[in-house]
Amino acid sequence: MNKIPSTYLIGGAVAVAVAVGLYLGVAKNGIPPEGLGLTWWRKINKKKKAVRVYMDGCFDMMHYGHCNALRQARALGDQLVVGVVSDAEIIANKGPPVTPLHERMIMVKAVKWVDEVICDAPYAITEDFMKKLFDEYNIDYIIHGDDPCVLPDGTDAYALAKKAGRYKQIKRTEGVSSTDIVGRMLLCVRERSVSDNQNHSSLQRQFSHGHGQKFEDGVSGTGTRISHFLPTSRRIVQFSNGKGPGPDAHIVYIDGAFDLFHAGHVEILRVARELGDFLLVGIHNDQTVSAKRGVHRPIMNLHERSLSVLACRYVDEVIIGAPWEVSKDMVSTFFLGLYLFLEFHLFSGISFLLKNLC
Repeated sequence: MNKIPSTYLIGGAVAVAVAVGLYLGVAKNGIPPEGLGLTWWRKINKKKKAVRVYMDGCFDMMHYGHCNALRQARALGDQLVVGVVSDAEIIANKGPPVTPLHERMIMVKAVKWVDEVICDAPYAITEDFMKKLFDEYNIDYIIHGDDPCVLPDGTDAYALAKKAGRYKQIKRTEGVSSTDIVGRMLLCVRERSVSDNQNHSSLQRQFSHGHGQKFEDGVSGTGTRISHFLPTSRRIVQFSNGKGPGPDAHIVYIDGAFDLFHAGHVEILRVARELGDFLLVGIHNDQTVSAKRGVHRPIMNLHERSLSVLACRYVDEVIIGAPWEVSKDMVSTFFLGLYLFLEFHLFSGISFLLKNLC
């Protein structure tokens, strides 16, 4: 084995010490010290640039599938900029949207993985808009799902981004789409039109188990695919904040069905969050919603509704399958210890407990 001369070791140690000293001098003074060229100073002092990614969409009747797409997109960078397509562009390429632009903007801004929103984004990535994204918004990559996005003329809406080498793809969330949700709503209408002597089963039960109801004409519902969403603990963890309240946190509790999560839900959650430091949301199970609101509700099953609520930036935690009435046992389970003060508010009528029967 060759021996390394001690002079080399000493020389190397001195070089490292000099480099560390120069670095500390830069960090301390913010200017290059003597003996260090400007180019080397810039390399040493250069900060890591945040990776900004862009994703666009119609986000019509926004659901947990949209939210999961935004979550995946955000994971590909440090900052997520979202373009919300205008009503006119949607009409020209797909047909009229169900929810107007201002409501879709509210929904997208409320998603906790979104850092910035661009209003009236074009449906297709044009050369001019792509240049604007790169130059004005400092976008590094354009993101889209693995489902094809084809323009009326048959071309790929993201062809230019792919050609530029600035395109990344995420996996589409199976089991839900805006079209599917509209189909579920239409199925409700059709089920109501069936004669009273028909044996009606709750739609929430159909959605939860993936079985369609057979009608006299032999058609299953309206032919719409019913939810095959399979909840997993991993998906719930991905949507969860993973943080509890602080020792002196003022906890606000609000409950409801939160079916077809919409801009009105976002607003009431925002107001509730402003009343304290930690917002806990109770989500009623399918059976409770059906019993209180009718056999045709809910449209979205419990776990679908839970993910939509968890994705909202104003929500800190949810109770999946919360009871209709808040009992003392529930208070003992969720609010004792650090939450003890809430029991006083709960039974003294102070508005830290909000009953949301939507």
